[in-house]
This record gives sequence, C-alpha cells and structure tokens, in this order.
Amino acid sequence: MNDMTAEAYDDGDTLGGRITRARDLAGLTLEEAASRIGVTDETLGEWESDRSEPRANKIMTLAGVLGVSPAWLISGVGEAPQAPGISIAVDEMSGEINRLRELALQITTCVETLESRLVTLTRAAND
Repeated sequence: MNDMTAEAYDDGDTLGGRITRARDLAGLTLEEAASRIGVTDETLGEWESDRSEPRANKIMTLAGVLGVSPAWLISGVGEAPQAPGISIAVDEMSGEINRLRELALQITTCVETLESRLVTLTRAAND
C-alpha cells in the first residue's frame, strides 16, 4: 500500500460490488438484506449489479444494515469490512510477531554477552 494508510486506500470496486461484498460478509441473503433495508429483492439486485444506485437515505440505511461506513460504501475509501475470522487471525499474527521481536531482542542480548565473555577469555589466555 506504499504511503497510503488503510483509511485512505481506495479498494477500486464499484458501489454494487461493495454492497455485495458487505452483504456477504454480514451473512445476509439478498432477500434478508432487502427486507431489512426496506426495498424489494429486485431493487437490491439492481444496486448490486450496478444497474441503478440507491438514494442517499437508502445509502445510510444500507450502511447501517451492512455494518459499514457510508463513505466506504459510496467511494471505497476507508476501512473495508472483513470476515470475522480474518480479524482474529490478524490479531493472533500480530501477537506472534511481537513475541518474536521480544525473543530476537533476548537473543541479541545473549549473543552480545557471549561475545563479551569470549573477548575477556581470549585476552586472559593471551596474557
């Protein structure tokens, strides 16, 4: 992602693609989502296939029902929804990385201590 933060990253998808992705990740069928949003299955299907776009008030309702920000839904900028398992895996991996960094520091300290002792022993042997 270069210098871009997750908040500024544009996912490059269409509005319909983002609606579909968010609905899938929310675990909702087309029918369930349409019912919660207050539109017909056909209307939601047209939004998802980019054949039409929702009005502003429906964007807000969509965002609430799908658990995403209206800004991400409209433009793809901001934090995209993730499958629950992914965020758990990311947290676990971050913890492992931190643990490995701590171990690396401990190893570095041990190596430096051994090198210092080796230098001391070498000097004593040469004297």
